[in-house]
This record gives sequence, C-alpha cells and structure tokens, in this order.
Amino acid sequence: MKQKDLNMAKKEADQQVESTSDETTDDQQIDSELTNIIEAALFASKVPLGVRKIISLFPEDAQPTKVDIQNVLLALEERYAKRGIELRRIGNGWRFQSREKYSPWLRKLRGDKAPRYSRALLETLSIIAYRQPVTRGDIEEIRGVGVSSDTIRVLEERDWITQIGHRDVPGRPALFGTTQGFLEYFNMTSLRELPELMDKRALGEIAKDMNLTLPMDGVAPDNENEPDAKSSAEVITLRRSDAAQDDESANTESVELDEISGVDSATASQRDEDDER
Repeated sequence: MKQKDLNMAKKEADQQVESTSDETTDDQQIDSELTNIIEAALFASKVPLGVRKIISLFPEDAQPTKVDIQNVLLALEERYAKRGIELRRIGNGWRFQSREKYSPWLRKLRGDKAPRYSRALLETLSIIAYRQPVTRGDIEEIRGVGVSSDTIRVLEERDWITQIGHRDVPGRPALFGTTQGFLEYFNMTSLRELPELMDKRALGEIAKDMNLTLPMDGVAPDNENEPDAKSSAEVITLRRSDAAQDDESANTESVELDEISGVDSATASQRDEDDER
C-alpha cells in the first residue's frame, strides 16, 4: 500500500515538473517571438518607433505591456552593443543605425562627398536650438544682419524648426523652436545633448559638434541688400557684443562639415506624433 502511494506521489511530481517545464518553454517562445517582431519592426520602419506605436502593432487582446516592450528594447540594445549597427533611442522613439565610427567606409560605399553649406543656415539653426523660443527679430539681433525668408523656409521644410507660438507684443511675431524631427535627424535624445555653449564660440564650430548637415539648395544668400559686404572669418558670438559689426559676407562663405554621425536605416525626417516612451 505504501509502495503504491509512493508511486502515485512520484507520478504526480513528475507531471508537475513537466507542466512547469512546458510553461517555461512557452514563456521563452513568447519572449523570443516578441523580440523578433519588435526587431523586425524597427528594421522596417522609416521613423523611430516609440513604445505606444510598437504596442499598437499587436491585436488588442494580445498586446504586450509597456514593461515588456521596454525590456525587449533594452535586451536588443545590449545584443547589438558590439556590432556594426546599434539600437539607439532618438527623441521619443528607437531606431537601428550604423555606428558613427564606421561612417568613413559607408561614405565611400554611398559615394558621398563632403558637402559645403550656407553659413547663414548654420548660424540661424544654432541660434534657434540654443535660444528657443526666438523670433526672427531675435535672430537678426544676435547675428547683426537680416535673416532671409528662404533660410527660415528651408529649415521649416526640413522639419528642423517650427512656429511654436507668438510673442505677446505689438505685431505678435512668430516664435520658432526646434522639432522632434530635429532630434531624430541629428541623433539626439533631447536638447540637453547639445554641445556646451561658451560665451564666445564660432557658430561653425558648434555646427560641427552637432554634426549639422544642412543642404543650401535653393537658399538665396541673406546679403541681397548688402552688395558691399566683404569676406570675413571673424568669430561670431551668440551673445552680441557692442563691438560686433558682422557683415553678411559670412553668409556667402560656405562651411564644409563632416557627414552626420551614423547612417540611419532609413531617412528619419518625419515625425510620429503618437509615439512616446
């Protein structure tokens, strides 16, 4: 009788172990499948994907939790830590991109040439990035010269700046600030990652630190009303000094910059307003 009881108890224990093993295997398969789905989605997406967007890819009755998604993202980030591509958080989303250290080889592969850009664009964007929200008048006061409408238009078309309101003064001038697209394109999580700003720095050097790549296609020089402007290589400051008399020739001078850090798996110039971490 005792032997029979022992045999039954052993059988029940074996069944429990087998059941637990099956559940563990199922959980591992679910985690693995979830990881594969998220990995594939990140590779296929043209824009960084946020947690909410990833959750929306699943049926409502089978949606993973935010914690599940975040755990998978962190695991993928670690998995690709020593590879040629990396998973990086950009703004409110995540995307795969090539590592900055390999850009010289990729540049040759794509046949890219070191571009030259309008100094006016670099200066204008730098001022907006550091001093936002700013009006066009603020920019002109800091630079000491007028700002071309084409410069503002191109920056808006690139989705790097946008109107974020109006200053409550006569005329209600538009206030400009940077966008989510600015963070995505320049590979930043937040504006806190902007290079530290000194009292005096050449804006061209700031642009290099930010890896700015601003095409000057279709942008008219800002010195159209200053035909006598002469070429100048003087340091331009964000804090305008009393002695500053910048001529607009700085805008006709092109600045050669290195290619942006990393090569996106796809162009990330569009914003996904529904994404959030």
